[in-house]
Amino acid sequence: MNGAPARGGSFLWEEAGTREVMAPERFTEDQRALARSARDFSNQEILPRIQELEAKKPGLMPTLLKKAGELGVLMVDIPTEYGGLGLGKIASMLLAEQFSRLGSFSVSLGAHTGIGTMPIVYFGTEAQKQKYLPLLATGQKLAAYALTEPSSGSDALAAKTRAVKSADGKHWVLNGSKQFITNAGFADVFTVFAKVDGEKFTGFIVDRETPGLVVGPEEHKMGIRGSSTCTLSFEDAKIPIDAVLGEIGKGHKIAFNTLNIGRMKLGIGTVGASKYALELAAKYAKERQQFGKPIGSFGLVANKLAEMALAIFVGETIGYRTIGLVEDALQSAHTPAEKIDAIEEFSVEASIIKFFGSEVLSFCADEAVQIHGGYGFIEDYDVARIFRDSRINRIFEGTNEINRLIVPGTLLKRAVKGQIPLMEQSLAVRERLQAGDIPRAKLGAFGVERQVAEFCKWITLYVMQVAGETYHVNVAEEQEILGEIADMVARTYALDSVVQRVSQIAAGSDERRARIAREFLTAYAPRAYGFVVHTGRHVLMDICDPANLNEHLDLLNKLRMDWPTKVIEAKRRLAKEVLESDGYPLDELQAP
Repeated sequence: MNGAPARGGSFLWEEAGTREVMAPERFTEDQRALARSARDFSNQEILPRIQELEAKKPGLMPTLLKKAGELGVLMVDIPTEYGGLGLGKIASMLLAEQFSRLGSFSVSLGAHTGIGTMPIVYFGTEAQKQKYLPLLATGQKLAAYALTEPSSGSDALAAKTRAVKSADGKHWVLNGSKQFITNAGFADVFTVFAKVDGEKFTGFIVDRETPGLVVGPEEHKMGIRGSSTCTLSFEDAKIPIDAVLGEIGKGHKIAFNTLNIGRMKLGIGTVGASKYALELAAKYAKERQQFGKPIGSFGLVANKLAEMALAIFVGETIGYRTIGLVEDALQSAHTPAEKIDAIEEFSVEASIIKFFGSEVLSFCADEAVQIHGGYGFIEDYDVARIFRDSRINRIFEGTNEINRLIVPGTLLKRAVKGQIPLMEQSLAVRERLQAGDIPRAKLGAFGVERQVAEFCKWITLYVMQVAGETYHVNVAEEQEILGEIADMVARTYALDSVVQRVSQIAAGSDERRARIAREFLTAYAPRAYGFVVHTGRHVLMDICDPANLNEHLDLLNKLRMDWPTKVIEAKRRLAKEVLESDGYPLDELQAP
């Protein structure tokens, strides 16, 4: 195994199987126990109160958040010196997964513990940390994050909220407005972004009782109805001169790195919600009878269950691999600046798990409704709420379109700066293809799957190199091409991660788990590989001149292969496991 520290995006050029990945099978028993307690709290305290939460019963959401705080849920990410537990990102993400069964609570919790609290953890002064973090850790104070404005969403740096010093130099005076602010209805502390003197994008800590801060009425939303979403207006709002968070003019570092944390938490959270959708669908498919037998026994319904489980397995795999990479990097980071750098290093992977996971949840929610038939369209059945709640995740934490642009954009930017060997690796792939030096299947288990994972890397690197060569500095304007490349990168990351995780599971002693993991790999490898091949060819068709197109396609043809595999049979066996398990068959939280 590769002992060198991983770099963001390095999965594209590191040989498949050279680095162990974090996966649920590697959770410690303490981590499992923490996750079980969160699941119990979710089942006992949150799910029974869905109707009250959806109706926005006054005071209920903050009461539940404070109750979660009594269990220590709010302090997991906060360092011990400020009243937290400092348990690390894996523990934090496990909690995010377990609380995602009810989207409204999950969103409210994530806004507090993630984007609401982490800016102070990483960018606050010592005095700010001492003042706020112990109270945020227990839920005595609840937090929110105010970035979006009526005229600036994805283009966050176009914010119009202004901050100027008062005439006596003792205060900042804020004017402007923020929109779609989660937890705004009850939050005590806001991380707010404004431009100092209309130019320098800067973060501030703003208390709720600040004169001139006005919280608007609750928005009426399609989904996550139990969460609070309001506008904020600043009308000559005076805040202390020491309320600046981080450095003046460096608010973008807070905003973008906070979003990286939020994307990771959202990516893992969607896995938990998807598992819940599968659980409901599996139980219904066993109970609902048509033509004298359960609908789960019919091939096309069983196929839906298998596809949902497969999507969850892949999302779970890349989600926890990414968190493991961040956790490893944080182990050697000591200062807040080093910790931010460790998180930023994996911004590409964070964006991948955000858009991939949110689309897995949309798929699982939709299929759960379909399996329920007409009943799935009735609000009495929880799948209707899951369907409504799922939609926001493709917008939250940067739209999926923005996150797709981040993936190739960040890789290419780092390559130009010489931070990663992307171009060198891409050129090496091209030279080896021209020389006919093609990777061959390794001997032993999963040799073919490792080979096709390598092929995916080569195809993706090759297409990125041709796109860069074709468009040069103007490649950022080719959003359609970058979006296709982002999906190729994501499938490559997914297949590389799945091959490695399945290999790790197969090396263990749990025969049932190993058998199910092999079925997942059997079902996923041809699909991921086929997607990368097909998309890569069509990107080249779009960007290459007819005179040299065939040359490029001929080189990619050297990486095309078929291998004998029985995908339908594998999915039938997976569906059987789903029905027998009443949901996701690789649940790591069953009591030992």
